[in-house]
Amino acid sequence: MIELVLGIDVGGTNTDFGLVDSDGKILARGHLDTRQYPTAGGFVAALAEGVGKLLQKDKRFQLKGVGAGVPNANPFTGIVEDPPNLPWKGKVALRELLTDQLKVPAEISNDANAAAMGELLYGAGGSKNFVVITLGTGIGAGIVADGVLLQGRDGLAGELGHVIAIPDGRLCNCGRKGCFERYASATGLKETMHELLARPGARSLLSGSDPRNLSSKHIFDAAASGDLLALEAFDYTARIIGKVLADVAAILSPATFYFLGGLANAGDILLKPAKSYFDQALLFIHRDKITFEISSLKDREAAILGSAALLWHKLEK
Repeated sequence: MIELVLGIDVGGTNTDFGLVDSDGKILARGHLDTRQYPTAGGFVAALAEGVGKLLQKDKRFQLKGVGAGVPNANPFTGIVEDPPNLPWKGKVALRELLTDQLKVPAEISNDANAAAMGELLYGAGGSKNFVVITLGTGIGAGIVADGVLLQGRDGLAGELGHVIAIPDGRLCNCGRKGCFERYASATGLKETMHELLARPGARSLLSGSDPRNLSSKHIFDAAASGDLLALEAFDYTARIIGKVLADVAAILSPATFYFLGGLANAGDILLKPAKSYFDQALLFIHRDKITFEISSLKDREAAILGSAALLWHKLEK
């Protein structure tokens, strides 16, 4: 028999899932349009049907458990409460629903913590003290200290996207002003670029672009072509990343910050200056001891592997 864990990445638009072995190999994958299921019960029923089809691909497949990365998931209670960008309202006993439908043990966590577990079990670095930073539409973070995932009282430790980067700065969807993710996410980069393009006399390859269609990829392409305004937008973003993470390092003393997500794909254009600003702001006792690295997990696989890692970690204890 081939023992497998189902890893699930639940997003507001798409849900990806896959059967993962103990070595971190995804042997079969599936997909759901999350928006088609207004209730969690209907969603889990459709998921179970899809998983059944995956298991039929090889008679040797044996499902041992389920791990799910979900916004606002509480790993201790198994409840997801008012998840952002999902149609489910109130408190949803998602762990119970998964166990009932799939007849195996289930674990849930928020997506950034799941990514940290994936890095711990399947990443290339081997460090036991690190922070995973996801740079996407927003910013998420998963913290591992001495080989243990730090989850906090309700599983929501590591909300670095909502530490204050700029006092009284841009209004965040959370209601606070100046949050880190309002500047250092893909969304934040786009807003910075809009502000630079609005300056009198601004000249850029992106001048005249429709703000509604401007993406972080467009800004990256312009920066890679030497566009000075796009490079300035990345430099401003990098400076904020460096300074905020220097404060994080003073608290956590990690060996490595691992980056993943769409904006992390900008590579040296973003992370090289971010590391320089980080080193300048870093408390002297940590200098030359902390690295910035792109996660070895592939973007499209990281969430599935990380979610599966939640359950594999429990089974292997």
